[in-house]
Amino acid sequence: MILEFGTSGMLYHSNKLMYDRGTNTLWHQFLGEPAVGPLAGSGIKLELIPITVTTWADWLALHPSTTVLAIDTGVFPPASYLPEDDRQSIYFRYRNSQDTMFPVFRRSDLLPTKSQVLGLSLNGRARAYPLDLLSQQPVINDTLAGRSLVIVAADQGVGARAYHSGPQRFSLPPAGPANDGIMLIDEKGRSWRVEEDALVLVENPAERLPRLASRYSYWFGWLAFNPDTQVYGGPDGVP
Repeated sequence: MILEFGTSGMLYHSNKLMYDRGTNTLWHQFLGEPAVGPLAGSGIKLELIPITVTTWADWLALHPSTTVLAIDTGVFPPASYLPEDDRQSIYFRYRNSQDTMFPVFRRSDLLPTKSQVLGLSLNGRARAYPLDLLSQQPVINDTLAGRSLVIVAADQGVGARAYHSGPQRFSLPPAGPANDGIMLIDEKGRSWRVEEDALVLVENPAERLPRLASRYSYWFGWLAFNPDTQVYGGPDGVP
């Protein structure tokens, strides 16, 4: 089944509900599951795939052949697509306010309501990594649900990606990110290239450590669907 989605304009836990144009079923955007309609209760679940929220400069450095969706869409005027840090952009005030636009009933003092986090969920265990922390600690070696992983952030917490790490522990090379991409080194001094789908050992590109699906979110959004989540660097004992 191939589904085409649109935004319904409705929210659940202050999080967008999508609808599919084939059956008009409403879907949880965060969970990737049908909520109300013909497909509700069907057991269908959308696959969560890795994404990267980063700057255009960092993305272009890694992917110089990238094409860009034109802002002259014919749906809204180009002025509607101003950069998010532009004071005239649609959601500037919301992004720079401390609270949500609509009520949120599940809250936690572990982080401010609208802190931005990178969220991981493995085998029923969830952990949030604050982007503020990633801006100070761009490489984090961690273990979640018994699986070793590494998170690497390109710049100021932006562009964070998570990977299986196996027995390796990683750090940035002494010179920092290379001009031809983001590089890590393991405890043996071997260089690994950060790619979108895997960490790749430079001396043997056949050796790859796959990327983990993760989610960028406001803290309130992650908490709403992961109420038992830990916070990396928080008071619950996580390093």
